[in-house]
Amino acid sequence: MRLGKLSNWLKDAYRGEDVTRQVQHFDGWINRAKPEDVVASRYDHTETVKEYYDLCSPFMVYGWGESLHFAPLTPQESLEDSKVRHQRLMIAELELQPGMTIVDVGCGVGGPMRRVVREAGVRVVGININQIQLANAKRLNAEAGLDHMVDYEACSFMDMSVIKDETFDRGYAIESTCHAPDKERAFAEIFRVLKPGALFWGQEMCLTDKYDSNDSRHRAIKRDLMHGIALQDIATFGEVNHALEAAGFHVIKGMDRDVQEGPSTPWYQPMETRHGTLGNALCRLPWGRKVFMAGSKLAEVLRLFPKGSAEVIRLMDRTAEAYVAGGKSGIFTPLYCFLARKPF
Repeated sequence: MRLGKLSNWLKDAYRGEDVTRQVQHFDGWINRAKPEDVVASRYDHTETVKEYYDLCSPFMVYGWGESLHFAPLTPQESLEDSKVRHQRLMIAELELQPGMTIVDVGCGVGGPMRRVVREAGVRVVGININQIQLANAKRLNAEAGLDHMVDYEACSFMDMSVIKDETFDRGYAIESTCHAPDKERAFAEIFRVLKPGALFWGQEMCLTDKYDSNDSRHRAIKRDLMHGIALQDIATFGEVNHALEAAGFHVIKGMDRDVQEGPSTPWYQPMETRHGTLGNALCRLPWGRKVFMAGSKLAEVLRLFPKGSAEVIRLMDRTAEAYVAGGKSGIFTPLYCFLARKPF
């Protein structure tokens, strides 16, 4: 994405809103979500997740690409190529066949969706509560000539009541159900809309076995990750599997795909040191984020970026630091991937 296109995306996303105030409101979500305050404040985590993507999506796409997820990295591949390889693994694991109808749970701006449609020849229904992301997914699909193969539902994956039982042949959720305030209920709703025998692939952000709740540094990293990514909690591998099984799924396999055989690169490296090509990748690096933040302040003065855009970059810079801290400490991974089946 070029800077001119980013400017247009930002103006469409922020629509004249007070972005600085929105960032300040988002920054306070974790305090509003305290159990003792939820009833009184009627806190709704779905709204926090929507607010997070409203603020951050344009910059995410600019710096990370249209596929807004992590992937297992190798020294020989760019981040972009690694994401393609990872998506192709998902396509193979799901045993997709032309003529199937697939649900993309939390479809973002549709990067994985476009690969699934192109390479598997299936129809996809994208689920997304975020109207801005959904509008961009529709536009990008049309530009790619794939809009005739995709339908959309503007709803939460916590409540897909607009969709009938046993509608889909397959389903996948890439770094979306990690936002669920109740993982078992989210998986139960996905279970409902899948046909008997359907396969379901998921990618979750998780705590690893190295996390020690008695370690104050571990707790601080977890809190920073929860705050910056809008996660009401961070599950362990076992908790994800338990929620799947409680919803009715049979878990076929589950593993941290950052643990690879042969040469590999840590999943967080693109946010710490150069990995792959230059271009927009520079704004992923610590010094690049600082330069981009300063440049955004100038762009605000010139009215190229909406006022407050630099505050969004500051928020994302802190989140990137939390990602790296979680990865380097070994207590966090965004690459717990599972394959499950709804029984026949």
